[in-house]
Amino acid sequence: MRGTRRNEHPRGTRADEQPWGAERVKVKTVPPKSEVVVTQGTETREAERGTVLVVEDEDHLADLYTDYLAGEYDVRTAYGGIEAMDMLSADLDVVLLDRRMPVVSGNEVLAEIEERGLQCRVAMVTAVDPDFDIIDMGCDDYIVKPVTSDDLTDIVGRLMRVAEYNDRMRDLTAKKLKRNVLQVEKTAAELEASEEFRRLQNEIASIESDIEDIADDLGTEYITRDL
Repeated sequence: MRGTRRNEHPRGTRADEQPWGAERVKVKTVPPKSEVVVTQGTETREAERGTVLVVEDEDHLADLYTDYLAGEYDVRTAYGGIEAMDMLSADLDVVLLDRRMPVVSGNEVLAEIEERGLQCRVAMVTAVDPDFDIIDMGCDDYIVKPVTSDDLTDIVGRLMRVAEYNDRMRDLTAKKLKRNVLQVEKTAAELEASEEFRRLQNEIASIESDIEDIADDLGTEYITRDL
């Protein structure tokens, strides 16, 4: 859906801004504060914090949202739909997407995400009140402005957990299929004597525990809706 905000001039019509036909490059990337975690032995590594793309054509809001999240995530900022198209990539975890933007709307950016088959989670953060058209919209959540720091950190954290839940479910399915094959092809004695099979059983139990913890964090209603 294309459109411009009520009582506002689209970008490119004010004297102090470049027209949209001209090249406008203004991309902001804010890495999170590094966090070191202890791994096996004495080795350490920087914790993976997740990558969030903020897409918002109002510069002050784009910067504000970026500041809200920069302490916890690797945040990239696109000041409009054109910049967002160029910044879409496979390493994105969550996209916070304004719906009503001039030239390239949030709906068009969302369609491009789907067309490319990107696996990121998308939340619309918009002044457009939801209508029945959101039923067929490929976003994972829909938030109506104004939004607070708590609103954004909550939705990003939740979408990251949903992505983690789905990843762990895929891992669990793959390992259970392997276990099933071995249980059919091997004798009980062979399975009992196999260190590899015991490791597989332990991995399955660990993943099941992880999934249960994530589901408890998210709540049954959100997990059911997502699946």
